[in-house]
Order: sequence, then structure tokens, then C-alpha cells
Amino acid sequence: MKFICVILLFFAGITDSRADEYEVIGPSAPVMTVSGEDVILPCSIKPNISAVNMRVQWIRLDLKGSIVHRYEDHKDINTDQLQSYRGRTQVFKEELEKGNTSLKLSRVQISDEGLYKCFIQSESWYDDVNVDLKVEAVGRLPVVTVDGFDASGGLRLHCESKGWNPEPDLVWLNSEGVTLTSESTDTHRDDTDGFSVKHMITVYNTDTKYHCRVRMNHHMMEAEIITSSKLFLSWRSSVILISVAVVLGVTGVILITVFVCKKRERQREKQRLQREKHRLQNEDQRILKERETLTQREKGTVESVTSLLRKHAVNVTLDADSAHPRLIVSHEGKQVRYEDKQHETVKNEDTGHKNKFDERQCVLGDEGFSSGCFYYEVQVKGVDWWRVGVTRESAQRKGWFDLNPQNGYWTVCLRYGYYWAGENRVDLSLSVKPERIGVFVDYEKSRVSFYYVESMCHIHSFTDQSFTKKLYPVFSLGYYLYYSSGSLIICDLS
Repeated sequence: MKFICVILLFFAGITDSRADEYEVIGPSAPVMTVSGEDVILPCSIKPNISAVNMRVQWIRLDLKGSIVHRYEDHKDINTDQLQSYRGRTQVFKEELEKGNTSLKLSRVQISDEGLYKCFIQSESWYDDVNVDLKVEAVGRLPVVTVDGFDASGGLRLHCESKGWNPEPDLVWLNSEGVTLTSESTDTHRDDTDGFSVKHMITVYNTDTKYHCRVRMNHHMMEAEIITSSKLFLSWRSSVILISVAVVLGVTGVILITVFVCKKRERQREKQRLQREKHRLQNEDQRILKERETLTQREKGTVESVTSLLRKHAVNVTLDADSAHPRLIVSHEGKQVRYEDKQHETVKNEDTGHKNKFDERQCVLGDEGFSSGCFYYEVQVKGVDWWRVGVTRESAQRKGWFDLNPQNGYWTVCLRYGYYWAGENRVDLSLSVKPERIGVFVDYEKSRVSFYYVESMCHIHSFTDQSFTKKLYPVFSLGYYLYYSSGSLIICDLS
């Protein structure tokens, strides 16, 4: 009977642990829209539970995780939103109760085209989905211009059209509809105005009609020009006369304008330099005094904190045998980087070592500590997805699990452009991006603290923990199949 009760309690625990899990779903195909229109990027929770108390965040993945829209604590928080999206995004707050977290994007621009991530986080779970937005823009009517004659007597014709997305096809056709070969092609793409295309041909026939046609998907625009014999004759004569007149006129205007402008500019510049000189002298004196005062104060504080912590510095070397197959440890054991292998390859690699991570992309230090205080520093400059801290010797290594104190992991991390303590539990508000993180452990006081080394500012501390066994330094790069650039470097404090 006791055995049956244990089994029932076990399955009840599994059911409770999954009760708060959900799946974020989005469209399976790209969302198509037209420039200037409004569009809705679909995203919802399955099953349809309320998202009112959750964190809903839309991110541009192709712009290095820049924030498009954020909803949190029952309100929109867009202080860190991309400037180009200001006033154009909203979630449907009346739909959040139904689990609908879709984003409305107003007055769509060509620059809005890209890959978006819908990230939803509750108190105990999070999930995300990618949404690909394609923006179509119909450009302007092509413009045909005459660019004079070449050495062989042929008339050069240019055709140009702007404002298309995606890139259109531009072709020249003669009066019989036969496609002509362009002698030069110039295509340019601007994030705001889209594609502009320009083709040139040289023609020799008079009294003939030529067509310039631009086509994109089901849109087509066309312009035409007739090369009459009068055009050939008048163009040759006018080109010579206009060229001479223009050269003489422009030369005269330029000389007069340059003389007048330079004289006025010299006078204004002289006055401006005098004013600027006095202003800079006063400003330099003020800044010098403030800098001397601040430097003396900051130098004393930073040096005292640094000296105190580094008294407990330890020599950390990475344990390559514990590293996840996607992490590459340097020969001397002081650096680790992420290598983007295929998922199938990683599965087939040897993960039999008892301390080797097979799901979480982590690596341990080779020496553990079970008393006193110890301190180390790690360089995170240039790494866009990292985690550092300490872990319990008996903590889980195999499978997928949360890197939190309950599982024996005390860490801070950078993910999605945010700094967190633990596994997405405490959001750290750092005004300056750290380049080096200091980790300090007081074993007897059961405390783990993290510092921004450059200014020795305190970042976060885990207090009142339970330490009974050895603690090992732990490091992580990337997340599941998310690629992380750069290397974590263990700093030499000797």
C-alpha cells in the first residue's frame, strides 16, 4: 500500500511541475504586408491562458536583439525601444486575458522587414517563437533620360526607378517587344527607401520607340521614349552650345561665390574662435577641478575594494573534461569559446564523463573550494550571451535543468540583451556594460557576490545559502542552439 502511495505522489508532483508550462505559437509562414499599411504579427499562448501578469517582449533578432515592444507589470515599458518604432507598436491589452500577445505595427516601413521574436515569461516558465515579416513596396514610375552620344554616334538612354521592395526586374524593349541587353546596371538598396534600379542602353536607330519596363511580382510600370531624327540632330548641336555656356557661366559664378563666401567665412570664423577660446578656457578649469576631486575619491574607493577582494584570489583553470561538446577550452585552460556544430554531431560525441554537461552549455573550473573565501575574475568583453558563477560539487550536470540556487547554481548572466541573476528570476539594471566580472565567495557566511571590476560596483549577491560540499567555478556560453560570439577569458590576478 505504501508503494502505491509513493507512486501516486510521484505522478502528482510531475503534474504540478508541468501545470504552469505553456507553448508560445506563431505563424508557420512569413507575414506579408505592404509599405504604409498596418500589420499584425501573430503570437499567442497555447493553451489559452491569461498573459495579463506575464512579461511580453518583442525583439528584432536581425538587429542584435533590439527591443521593439515590451509589456510588463500590466503596462507598456518602452524606454529602451528602438527609436524607429516609437508610437507605432501596441499589444491588444483586452486580448491578453485570452492569451493573445500579438503585436500591431502601424504605418509599416521597408526598414521594418526582418525576423522578430515573441518572448513570453511568467513567474515559473518562459517560451518564445520567431515571426518573419516581409514588406512589399511598389516603386515610382520609371524615368527615362538622354545622356548624350558616345564616340560611335550612338545615343545613350538611362532608365531609373526607385522605391521598390523586394528588388524588381528592369528591362529595355524595342518597338517590337524584343528585350535589349543593358550595357550598365546599377542597383542600390536603402533601408528606408528600398531598391532603386538604373539601366543604360545605347541606340542607333532614329524614329524608333523604346520601352523601359519595371516588374515586381504582379506589379508593373513602364515608360517610353521615341528617338526621332530631329532629336539626334538637335541633341548634337545643343550639347556643344550648352556645354560651352554652362562651363563659362558656372566658372564665373563659382569664382565670385568662392571669393565672397571665403571673406565672410574668415570674419565669422575669427569671431567664433575667439568666443570658443574663452569658453573652453573656463570649461577646462572647471572640469580640471571636478576631475581632481572625483579622481581622488574614486581611486581610494576602487583601490580599497579591489585590494580587499584580490587578497582571496585563486588560480582558476577550466576542466575541459566537463565542457559541453559545443564549448572549446584552450590548451592552457584559461579561455573557452562556443563552436557552432551541427546538432546531430553533438549528439554523437562522447558525453559519458560523469561531470560533462550534455544539454546546458557549461564548463567547470578544475578545482573546488569548501572553506574560507575565494575570488576570481573573468573577462566577458565581446561576448553577447554568457553566464558566470559557482556551482555545488553534487549539482546536476546531465539533461536540461534551471541554473538556479535550488539546483546548486549561483550565477549572473547576459541573455537577450538583459542582465539577470539566477535563471531569469532577478532582472539586473546595469547602466554600463561590464567588460570584466568579479566573483567572490564567502563559504562560512554562505554568500556569493558579483562585482563590475572596472569600477568595483556591486552587481548582486546571493545570501543565506546552504553550502555543505565543495563549490566549483562555472561558466556558460550560448543557450541551446543560440550562437554566442567571443571567448570567456579567466583573468590572471597573480
